[in-house]
Amino acid sequence: MWLAVFFGASVLVALTPGANNLLGMHHGVHHGPLRAATALLGRLAAFSLMVAAVVAGLGPVLAASRTALTVIKWAGVAYLVYLAVRILMTRERGETPARRGSPLRKEFLVAITNPKALLIFTAFVPQFVDPARGPVALQLATLGAVYLAAEALAGVAYVVVGAGIRKSGLSRRAEARLDKATAAVLLGVAGVLATGRT
Repeated sequence: MWLAVFFGASVLVALTPGANNLLGMHHGVHHGPLRAATALLGRLAAFSLMVAAVVAGLGPVLAASRTALTVIKWAGVAYLVYLAVRILMTRERGETPARRGSPLRKEFLVAITNPKALLIFTAFVPQFVDPARGPVALQLATLGAVYLAAEALAGVAYVVVGAGIRKSGLSRRAEARLDKATAAVLLGVAGVLATGRT
């Protein structure tokens, strides 16, 4: 029962619009559903590393370290700005975004440099741990796996939206506007991340 409750809460958290979900939708538009869905493995790999860190007891240490969070935060800001600029420059040069960079690598880098994601695994997930149920490390690993399943589900949902937009047959002008909107939102997320407290 507690895992079902946790899974439902995790799906709601994972579905929240953010850089990775926006990127997944963008990949769905430019790469199609299969490649975009495969790219989600990059995000899941990054989150798996965070789960492993929490299980090993390193997560809370990193979350409590202002220096570590600051480094992760500014690396994330820089990468989001870089992605936004790349999207805009690709359009200005008349190139196809689908040919620029690896979607899987982008998913991984956006996820691994997101301090908010680290806090999910160090603040949100542990709330569902009950020492009375057994070994804490095992519970954390189980909850981490369940959250990854929720994240995969949410990621696929955004990819499906992007693939639906792709299938609708956007004109070049509409596609360019969508790319500009995507870049603007990425810059907005970078701004929020930059001005947020660590």
